[in-house]
Formats: sequence, structure tokens, C-alpha cells
Amino acid sequence: MKGRRVRVAGLVLGVAAAALALSGCAQVRYLTQAAGGQLDLLRRARPVEAALADPATPPEVRRKLQLASDVRAFAVAPEAAGGLGLPDHGSFLKFVDVGRPFVVWNVFSAPEFSVTLDTSCFPVAGCVGYRGYFAEADARSYAQERRVAGRDVSVGGVSAYSTLGYLNDPLLSTMLAYPDATLIRTVIHELAHPALYVPGDTVFNESYATAVEEEGMRRWLAAHGTPELREQDRAAQERQSGFEALLLSGRARLEALYARPDLPDTERRTQKAALLADLNARYATLKASWGGYAGYDAYFARGVNNASLGAVAAYATMVPDFQALLARVGGHLPAFTEGARVCAQRPQPDRAACLRGPG
Repeated sequence: MKGRRVRVAGLVLGVAAAALALSGCAQVRYLTQAAGGQLDLLRRARPVEAALADPATPPEVRRKLQLASDVRAFAVAPEAAGGLGLPDHGSFLKFVDVGRPFVVWNVFSAPEFSVTLDTSCFPVAGCVGYRGYFAEADARSYAQERRVAGRDVSVGGVSAYSTLGYLNDPLLSTMLAYPDATLIRTVIHELAHPALYVPGDTVFNESYATAVEEEGMRRWLAAHGTPELREQDRAAQERQSGFEALLLSGRARLEALYARPDLPDTERRTQKAALLADLNARYATLKASWGGYAGYDAYFARGVNNASLGAVAAYATMVPDFQALLARVGGHLPAFTEGARVCAQRPQPDRAACLRGPG
């Protein structure tokens, strides 16, 4: 599943080279593969302009590269010039053909009777509920270790991520597989992450980037939208919302089951299996309502469990709070980011109220 709620899943890999020097022995092997994979992408990347000028570049790749380049220019241009005013860290000026369907594979794990993900903690990025691997075989090897330890496990591919401005992220061939509307949103979203990142607070970080994405997409459509692009974006967002609502409801039902102290483990397992089967059935109904759209089939094909549902937390729950702040500053994105940075300095439980402001 690709979506704005899970894009943060590549952040650790992006800062791995810096984190390696600060890590203990237990993390060195993991961070070494992460740093090596990241550096390999940077080594193979070439300027977008060169890819556009290369007659061997397929026409559709050239079109998508030009679109992504145009969106990047729009995102970093000053608001006075019609842009979003996001900081320019040099990302997306180069392009790399990843040569595989995903750039990294993330491994999520959770206890048998909990949807709270197991976490790993790293310098700079803080604590996150996954481990990411540039080689699928390495991801599946680690996943098997977690299964042997008795955990629910989920392995999923990632097509895009941000290194928070620590490195000049290239455009990835995996990103170009997105429909135009999703590609536009992805470029804006990833360029927003370096502007503001709070270690250990995924909900805050993702909600901030999503709020920028929403405002950026609104402005892009106003300036460059076509009826076809608007309809593509509307349908995609409607499906995304329905899919997330389905998963969050399934997660909540499992949480309620696990919270019951009166049930023996054997009964918990039976009811857990029934709830997961029902979730699969409800997805089939939802898919039918979309006319058979199969974009989320891969998520269910790899097996829904505590780990996969734990990875779909309500990462955008603070978006309305950020939008309230944006409205208070008159839609001025640099002022919005500065206001959000002030709120980020508050204790985590107070950040949402700070964003909403007085009243």
C-alpha cells in the first residue's frame, strides 16, 4: 500500500549514514545496509535535465520527470512568485532508476495480542515502528526472525521517502509509477518533511506534511489543474479515505478485544481470526463499491494482522489542527511552518491545542 500515511517509513534509512557513527554495536549491521543502499542510490543518480535530454528515456518516463520537476519548482518557489515557499534542500534535482518495484521494504512487527508496533530507536529520527531494508531478502530474513519470536509480522514495499534534508534526495523510478495526482502530492509531501520534523512524533510529522500536501495540491489544481486531473485526485482521495476508515475500524475492534481481561488466550485467538476474516470480507464489499478498483489488493494479499494494522495508525489525525493554524496566518505557508515549529517545542500532549490556538 502506498499512501501519505506510510511515507514516513523510509526516514530512518535517509539519516542512516549520519546515525552509523553514533550507534551501538547492535545497530551497526542494520544501519550499514541502510547507509550502503542510500549511498548506492546517490551514486547512480544523474541530473533530471540529463534524463530529459536523453533520447533513450521512454516518453512516459520523460513526461513524469517533467511533471515532477515542475511540481518541485512550484513547491520551492516563493509564495510571492506563486509557489509554496518550501525550503530548497537540493532534493529531486536528480533521477535514479531503482531497478526494482520498491526502493525499500519495511518490516513491521507487533505482539500477538496488541496492535502497538514494536519500535526501534535511532539517532536523529527517534523511535519508529519499523525497520527498512534496501534488499527484499534482508527484509524477509528479519521478518522471519520476528515470527520465530512469536510476533505478528508484515512486510511492505515503499516507493518514496525523505531524508529530511540531510541528503539531496533523487527522484526515484518507483515514484513515477504513480498516477499524476499522486505523484504531485508525493513530491509536495516529501519536500515538506525537511521543513519540520520532530523526532519520535510520527503523528505530528505526518499531519504537518499532509496539511502542506493538501494546501499545495489545492493551489496546484487552481493554477494548473485540468478536469481530468481533478477527477483523478478526487477519486483517489475518496478511495484512500474509505480504505483507511476500514482499517482503522478493524484496528479499533481488535484493540477492544485485546483489552478484555476476562478472555483466555485461546478465545482471543479465535475471536481475532474472526475479526480479521470479517475485515477481509468488508474490504471485498468496499472494493466492489469502487467498481473493482484493485489498488489496495496487495495490502490484503500479504495477510492482515496486528502488524499491518498497527502500521496504519491515524497518522493524519492532527491535520485539522494544522489547518486551523494555516487559516490563522492567512494561508501564508512560511508563517505556518514557523508557528508549527513553535508548537513542536511544547510537550507532546500540548501540541494539538497549541496549533488550534486560543479559544
